[in-house]
Amino acid sequence: MKRVTWVFGGSLLLSLLWLDVTQNVAIGGEKGEQDIVREALRRGEVLPLAKVLAIAAAQVPGDVIEVELESKHGVLVYEIKVLTDTGRVREIKINAGTGAVLKIEDD
Repeated sequence: MKRVTWVFGGSLLLSLLWLDVTQNVAIGGEKGEQDIVREALRRGEVLPLAKVLAIAAAQVPGDVIEVELESKHGVLVYEIKVLTDTGRVREIKINAGTGAVLKIEDD
């Protein structure tokens, strides 16, 4: 599994982006993880992170502390951890392509 780490300002402390890469070899060598994610965004396979964070904030208000993008059974899923005002950590799973909220649970 390939890992891309992004650090965001604002309420995001640290954001980890994981992507299960099945085709990581390009002409001239291995593609970088950023290139793979950029291509997936360009092809419309994943929603931009800003849209996904807005969906998450509408479901669970608080500070985003972690974001992962994983392949689950062939479907790309954003897993977003939010620290709520009450101190609970909640995890929201969102279909990366459609924006559908799949699950909200305590972490």
